[in-house]
Amino acid sequence: MEIRSIYKGARLSAFKCREVTREIQGLSVSIALDILTHTPRKAARLVEKTLRSAVANAEHNANLRADRLLVKEAVVGEGTTLKRFQAKARGSAGPIRKRTSHIRIILVEAPAK
Repeated sequence: MEIRSIYKGARLSAFKCREVTREIQGLSVSIALDILTHTPRKAARLVEKTLRSAVANAEHNANLRADRLLVKEAVVGEGTTLKRFQAKARGSAGPIRKRTSHIRIILVEAPAK
């Protein structure tokens, strides 16, 4: 059984967030949370929040144990881009792109040993 959790509209570019999600794919939830706790990046806080939400969903909705869950997939997609302009020299304008991202985490139950 797969448990999914999505964080939409994270105010961070997907490029920066993908560096963090690559580190936790395929790991157990406890190891992934340890890595995210000790990673000094804004993306780590957002991914950790999403992972904790997925674990809570698994425990509450599917009656799964947190110590038996694995991170099957951690994907970051691009969200909407807020477009702004900054005044430049001689009356022109330069674009400012404030990028957002969607963080999706899929958990599965580890096979019994």
